[in-house]
Amino acid sequence: MTEDRSLAGYRVGITSSRRIDELASLLERRGATVESAPALTILSCAEDVQLRTATLQCIDSPPDLLIANTGVGMRGWFNAAREWQLGDQLVEALRRTEILARGPKAVGAVRAAGLRESWATDTEALAEILAHLRLRDLAGLRVVLQEHGTSTASVAAALHRQGAEVTVLTVYKCFPAADHAPLFRLVDLVADRELDAVTFTAAPAAKVVVDVAQATGRKADFLEALRTHVIATCIGPVTAEVFDQLGVPTVQPARSRLAAMVRELAVELPRRRQGTRLQVAGHQLVLAGDDVLVDGAQVRLTPAPYAVLRLLSQHPGKVVSRRDLLATLPSGLEGKEHAVEAAVARLRAAIGAPLVKTVVKRGYLLPAELGTVASEPA
Repeated sequence: MTEDRSLAGYRVGITSSRRIDELASLLERRGATVESAPALTILSCAEDVQLRTATLQCIDSPPDLLIANTGVGMRGWFNAAREWQLGDQLVEALRRTEILARGPKAVGAVRAAGLRESWATDTEALAEILAHLRLRDLAGLRVVLQEHGTSTASVAAALHRQGAEVTVLTVYKCFPAADHAPLFRLVDLVADRELDAVTFTAAPAAKVVVDVAQATGRKADFLEALRTHVIATCIGPVTAEVFDQLGVPTVQPARSRLAAMVRELAVELPRRRQGTRLQVAGHQLVLAGDDVLVDGAQVRLTPAPYAVLRLLSQHPGKVVSRRDLLATLPSGLEGKEHAVEAAVARLRAAIGAPLVKTVVKRGYLLPAELGTVASEPA
């Protein structure tokens, strides 16, 4: 069997704290160079008196409803109960409880314990469970909500507002990593476009990395690199939502699994390195990754002109409106008057050839035909 080296020559950052070695191994086996920067410290609450007390309460008086939020959290709870010699009693008590599970990982953990979920979300969004419960009368029901490492106070408050008696079950807690040095380095590598991709396996980790970028004064460069050059690869939609709110595109696997995420990246990275080749007004224009070449000569573009050229190249021979071009400009420029005209002027000056045509009262276009050309990994 031929060894898969589809990521050879690529540099990938990972922010995982849990299963970090497994993810690094999956990437390295495909040839990637890995830059590790754990973003979180995860602490088990197995020794926590409150967790044991809540477990005993569930055994003595099973709740009406259990929200299984994460696979690792549910497994951690059952494991802690077994350490306290309460495992069988807990499982037996929960057989009388309606269990709602958030996504396939939580479903797997529930079933591994010998229980069955009553209902599960199609996505991994906790909001989907809340939407499901909004249709029901929760007055007087006792609900156990398993937290997913960070506070779910707003979720508990929403359930309480519907009349439920809510017990929050904290199995583990997530905190920003104590050692920020690797995160500082990761932010610089992304902002300087020295990485090809970064992987995120938890929403709290994504938030921590963005906060570190803010603290170092490189948030704008960091986000712009993720929009134009470095692929933000997320384990699932909950993690990706952090970047959706910041206007950063993400890549996600169909199933929220590490191996599936790496396979998706192994397809996407080489695909992104397939350049776009255009014949424009007698000149050859090539966009390959972050590189721009005109008649074989490399052209250096700042983010705003590059964003304009990239969007125009995606619609060769078609007019792109000023409004659409304005929306693609880097953060901080998108609302400024004449920002598009200024970016087009700088683009024309940098290219040194009349490639961008103005269409009066409509926008701009590249009078070109589209083709592709392969580009080697940097």
